[in-house]
Amino acid sequence: MAKPFSRGQNLKHMLRALRGRNYALYFLGQGLSLIGTWMQSVSIGLLVWKLTHREMALGLVGFASQIFGFMVTPFAGVFSDRWNRRRLLVITQTLAMIQAALLAVLTLSGVVQMGHVFALVTFLGLVTAFDIPTRQSFIVQMVERREDLPNAIALNSFIFNGARLVGPFIAAMLIPLIGERFGRPYAGEGACFALNAASYLAVIAALLAMRLPAWQPSPNQQHVLHSLREGFHYSFGFAPIRILLLMLGLTCLVAMPYSVLLPAIAAKTLHAGQTEIPLIALGKFRIMLKYENTVGILVSSAGTGALLGALLLASRKSVVGLGRFIGVAMAVLGLGLMGFALSHRVWLSMPLMLMVGFGFMVQMASSNTILQTIVDDDKRGRVMSFYTMAFLGTAPFGALLAGGLATRIGAPTTVLLSGAVALAGSIIFATRLPQLRKHVRPIYVKMGIISETPIPKAAAEEDIQQK
Repeated sequence: MAKPFSRGQNLKHMLRALRGRNYALYFLGQGLSLIGTWMQSVSIGLLVWKLTHREMALGLVGFASQIFGFMVTPFAGVFSDRWNRRRLLVITQTLAMIQAALLAVLTLSGVVQMGHVFALVTFLGLVTAFDIPTRQSFIVQMVERREDLPNAIALNSFIFNGARLVGPFIAAMLIPLIGERFGRPYAGEGACFALNAASYLAVIAALLAMRLPAWQPSPNQQHVLHSLREGFHYSFGFAPIRILLLMLGLTCLVAMPYSVLLPAIAAKTLHAGQTEIPLIALGKFRIMLKYENTVGILVSSAGTGALLGALLLASRKSVVGLGRFIGVAMAVLGLGLMGFALSHRVWLSMPLMLMVGFGFMVQMASSNTILQTIVDDDKRGRVMSFYTMAFLGTAPFGALLAGGLATRIGAPTTVLLSGAVALAGSIIFATRLPQLRKHVRPIYVKMGIISETPIPKAAAEEDIQQK
């Protein structure tokens, strides 16, 4: 009988990808940088709301920040397969640092206008369009043992969502504190932008400190458009990849734009117009939150859920069975959004946001793990560019749609509809799961992930989910 793992062994198993020096460096550097990124994300939403008090402005900024994810990312994937990925990441991180520094200077000087915000978030969106598919593809180069790849992807989600928990909380506490201290408009937001600019130094240093084999240029000298077409046919001509990308795209188009409406919901639905919002009110006992605190806590609640999802995936030993996780995660996301739309209390909205964060993270990371497992190495950058386009490229249209709908029917009703569509998507995915399993099983058998020996129907279903 197998001896059960001790707590120390379980922890070691969950962190096994950190055995490699390169990935450990990346984990630490990227973790620090992402805290700053999430601080900036929350601060931009608050800044835009304070400047305009318009839901449509929030949607437009969300659109501007991500539109290049749709337009440029597929081409970025081609270049990611051809260029030195570490060097490309150093360039993108440096440009992102410059963007944050400019935003900090404009905001702290008190001259920031919506035109500045639009221009700088659009520039960052262009940088991110190259950064994300390159970073996703680069994970394979950093991980020394191929069997640790699923764990590395889960840990990558862990640091992303751990920062999503910590960053917004720091911003929520810092913004009102600095604003009161210095008495200058938007001083708190500007300080968060400045801290984000400094945080990029950590990931740049980590990238430069890695010990990697000498980069070999790709022998593929085909025209960029030909490579793009090849990647498109490879991605959408194979049912498992196509289904995973389409489901992720659906979620990001209709469900995830809730995030751009959070400042409006906090102001208008959770006791709008009050300087302080009650978190707990029992007779004379009250715990009050400032407006900025409320937005930060809601974002951090989603981050907490995502963090729990990342820990769940990091504890898994195999990619097998992740297909079922995706369908359940979409349902949890949809139900969480619908509940959040109907909530009028911060204490109730917090666990609902936890559900939203958990559902989206598990769907995204599970899809990523399956794709990274089955994709051919020479097409990895292009496939990951379509993966990036699915969650980043569709988001701007969702943000624009959400902003427009919220202006007409209200932010809560818009979020309610988004949750209903996500729930319907989970049902659709469940009907496609058998097809996924059918196509993925031979790949898993070839890679030695599962046995070629016929297995019972119930177990076979689990294998297919893997894909």
